[in-house]
Amino acid sequence: MNKIIKVSTLVFLLALLVVPHFAGAIDLGLGYATATGLTSTDIRVTVSRIINVALGLLGVIAVVIILVGGFKWMTAGGNEEKVTEAKKLIAAGVIGLAIILTAYAIAAFVINSLLKAVQ
Repeated sequence: MNKIIKVSTLVFLLALLVVPHFAGAIDLGLGYATATGLTSTDIRVTVSRIINVALGLLGVIAVVIILVGGFKWMTAGGNEEKVTEAKKLIAAGVIGLAIILTAYAIAAFVINSLLKAVQ
């Protein structure tokens, strides 16, 4: 058992020393992206665009929820159950919008920090 631990430790340390040396020599085929018409945009920029689009769509959904709540309230006709349901929808939409705006602020801060840190 002791011999197995020594051999596995030796193999692990050897791998730590040898693999980084060969990793620079391996062609991962990243040059083929431009040949096939793909963009060479930085992955961080692409991820930030995806996050912005996703949060934008969520923001639109939250605004639609608020509008539906307002519509239900206006068409409630004095029915307290419908008014209560409409108030709950509006509150849920406002809370969702606040969460989305907070997520956007955090994501923008993190992405800007990553972009500035590497430059």
